[in-house]
Amino acid sequence: MSGIDYSGLLPLETALERLLAMAQSAPIQGCERVELAAADGRVLAEPLIAGLDLPPWPNSAMDGYALRLADWDGTPLAVSQRILAGTAPQPLQPGTCARIFTGAPLPVGADSVEMQENVALDDDGRVRFAEPLRLGQNVRGQGQETRQGDSVLPAGTRLGPIELGLAASLGVAELSVRRQPRVAVLSTGDELVEPGLPLGPGQIYNSNRRLLISWLQRLGCAVVDAGILADDLARTRTALGGLSDVDLIVSTGGVSVGEADFLGEALREAGELTFWKLAIKPGKPLTCGQFRGVPVIGLPGNPASTLVTFGLLARPYLLRRLGVERVAPLGFAMPAGFTWSKPGKRREYLRARLENGRVVPYPNQSSGVLRSAAWAEGLAEVLEGTTLAEGDSLRFIPLSEILG
Repeated sequence: MSGIDYSGLLPLETALERLLAMAQSAPIQGCERVELAAADGRVLAEPLIAGLDLPPWPNSAMDGYALRLADWDGTPLAVSQRILAGTAPQPLQPGTCARIFTGAPLPVGADSVEMQENVALDDDGRVRFAEPLRLGQNVRGQGQETRQGDSVLPAGTRLGPIELGLAASLGVAELSVRRQPRVAVLSTGDELVEPGLPLGPGQIYNSNRRLLISWLQRLGCAVVDAGILADDLARTRTALGGLSDVDLIVSTGGVSVGEADFLGEALREAGELTFWKLAIKPGKPLTCGQFRGVPVIGLPGNPASTLVTFGLLARPYLLRRLGVERVAPLGFAMPAGFTWSKPGKRREYLRARLENGRVVPYPNQSSGVLRSAAWAEGLAEVLEGTTLAEGDSLRFIPLSEILG
């Protein structure tokens, strides 16, 4: 049902497939080495290879007592040493055990650890083991996590706190990452005014610029703020001509077949432009093309439409150009907390949140209402041509899956 083409509208999957093919043919070239502190959100340019075993030696998973299981015949054992994390133990004396703490290296000769809660100390200081023991219990073996030479993270991995922590655990201080894409953000229309300035008749504040700049920076992009394009062809040509050193131009609004389509006219003069009518709501109009060789993605101007189209289409495009393989957001089947009685011709992405385990949409789903996204926790996907009763399953995409 999701692949049906209604009235020439382009299915989301088809548009995404085309964009990813474009991205695959124009990868971001170049890489740099950065310290871990500067690598959050960046993309690995080459695999992370383990330079050591992890753990580098057998160690205790518990506070307790280390022993050689074959030495224990059920009688209490004397304690021959005390081993703290960060110290080098002596080999275990035969017929004894060692007091050991979590993370401390296992002494040579020991092969098991019993947690301190399961032992009793005799008056003479010997340790009595109350429970049956297993060989290797509570021991983290050398190389249990990874072995020297293992490929720990593949090239194309987006780095976050977990990946950076893993690199640090291997002693890696710097990583080779793809260079930051340079992305120009521009808005179109005389009706737009930047926050802080007075509004004139018929004008509105430009929310899309701030939305996209912040979003692109989260994606690890270097943003070029191209400001607002006035409805003037000559000034539009000049503004676009100054963006030759960027990897992508992202615009919002203004590309159509109307009389005030100055951005579209400039793109057609010095490049190419394809206008897609998508089978989604919000976000029907989308353009892509190039200006003097620079790729251009034109998003619709309504804020909720910008949110949906950037999150589901432009974001995957950018990540694929950086070499990321898995670019689609994770979605989860959740029961609907609402009814949907009229099947639509376009797939709808409702700003929604979870309440009592069910998906509840914001009451006003107008594409001009950004407050709906601030209230929401995700996008509820209502497939084209379908109806829903309360409790029916639908896909819920958390905003955290597309905003980062």
